[in-house]
Amino acid sequence: MPVPSSLDVLALVAEIRGELRALGSAPTAQIREVRWRFSRRVASAFAADVVRVALAMVDEPGFAYRFVGYELVAHHRAALASLRATELEALGRGLDSWEKVDTFGCYLAGPAWREGQVPDAVVHAWARSDDRWMRRAALVCTVALNNRARGGRGDTARTLALCEMLLRDRDDMVVKAMSWALRELSKRDPGAAADFLARHRDELAPRVVRELTNKLTTGLKNP
Repeated sequence: MPVPSSLDVLALVAEIRGELRALGSAPTAQIREVRWRFSRRVASAFAADVVRVALAMVDEPGFAYRFVGYELVAHHRAALASLRATELEALGRGLDSWEKVDTFGCYLAGPAWREGQVPDAVVHAWARSDDRWMRRAALVCTVALNNRARGGRGDTARTLALCEMLLRDRDDMVVKAMSWALRELSKRDPGAAADFLARHRDELAPRVVRELTNKLTTGLKNP
């Protein structure tokens, strides 16, 4: 195993910024090519240095900077494993759109929660937030518990505990995340998802009822 080395964080951040500015409003595939190159550059860096790079990206205008920062951490095993509540709170500042929230939840917060790096209380506090985006983030975190492609091994209890907290939330961004969370669970534990739907049909938003029913009966959200 290679020995971790220190990183000139300021210089690397300046280089990433320069490349992304030159790309302008490029498609995700091109932005990800930039991230791939820098992931190779930081492969042997200390975890804390990689997190510092991501924190610098969070404060930049434009989603591409945050996206690259989050992916750098997500694809650096030690950096992802180092995340605790303090780091997640810092990396999650400025969440104000579904794309920022979903990247944060799927790439960083969800995996950290799944692996026990942060307690349930942290994610539950987000679910009780007055901020619609933090409530959405809490639900999106459950995707990392259940989605195989994202490393999920299945966790019915934690998923449903969080869904119960937000049953009656009618903010559109939260409703869509609720549907996503339950549909992901239905792939792992369809019986539990169906039972939850039966017990809470009158409390769930119509969109959630419709999309989860479709998923359970046809395998598709919108057949």
